[in-house]
Amino acid sequence: MSLSKGSKGLLSYNLFVHACSGSAASCVALTAAFPFLTILQRKQLDDLKAVKNLNTFQLIEYLVEKEGIGSLYRGLIPVMQSSCISNFVYFYVFHLLKSFRTREDQSAAGDLLLGALAGCVNVLSTTPFWVVNTRLKMQGLNCDLPYKDLISGLKYIARSEGVQKLWSGTTASLMLVVNPAIQFSVYEAIKRYLTKIYGKESPSVLYFFFLGAIAKLVSTFVTYPLQLIQTKMRHGDSDLKKNLPPNAGTLEMVLYIIKSKGIKGLYCGLEAKLWQTVLTAALMFMTYEKIVRFVKVILRATAK
Repeated sequence: MSLSKGSKGLLSYNLFVHACSGSAASCVALTAAFPFLTILQRKQLDDLKAVKNLNTFQLIEYLVEKEGIGSLYRGLIPVMQSSCISNFVYFYVFHLLKSFRTREDQSAAGDLLLGALAGCVNVLSTTPFWVVNTRLKMQGLNCDLPYKDLISGLKYIARSEGVQKLWSGTTASLMLVVNPAIQFSVYEAIKRYLTKIYGKESPSVLYFFFLGAIAKLVSTFVTYPLQLIQTKMRHGDSDLKKNLPPNAGTLEMVLYIIKSKGIKGLYCGLEAKLWQTVLTAALMFMTYEKIVRFVKVILRATAK
């Protein structure tokens, strides 16, 4: 099967441009903001009082002093691999669905629906990768893993814990499709507004940096409690293991956290999450738009 040069169709150049651009941009952004992701997961999963009482930048200093600067980048490769796959799937499906709409049909509500559908496909196809790399990132914290990379981790968990364990936290993840859905709908809505003002060529990629930041800020505030539960389910939180049955679901975990720690317990690590996710999204969308523009210029030049 060959690639179609049109904007529609399952195998069009346009879809691959968006998917590859989103995938590459996510790797750039993830590398830049990765220490904040490390801090986030330590805040969410670590029970040490010394860690709990520190803010994001104090915890960065603490980890560098106690565990070395390499601890801030522990698990970078498998997370980058998962992010690359996940964003390729998401951007591809989102723009595939979007290609079937006319320009008149485009709206924030429509983008929200398409984002949710793309998110469901993404979750069901890539959750196993995220389960493995969540564990790899916490290697040495309260567990010693018998695997060191993504592929061996997938094989080990499937063999020793069952294939279903690779989809741990899927319920919370499916609920969390609203996060990228909100993010993309806000981003696309503001982008359309700016396009009306400045024309098809937006004034600067810096605009996309701030658009990505605003869109992610909104979606993160709305969905953070579910993201916290998702992390705990994927990793296997020690406190939850002691006080809840092995098959405890998302609702049971939410109620337990509220009962034991109050509403604020659902927002543990939010500060680090905002630093990590907003910076990552801003850098990703800025890089994504830049790559898309560059590739389209090349394609137009070669088509002449």
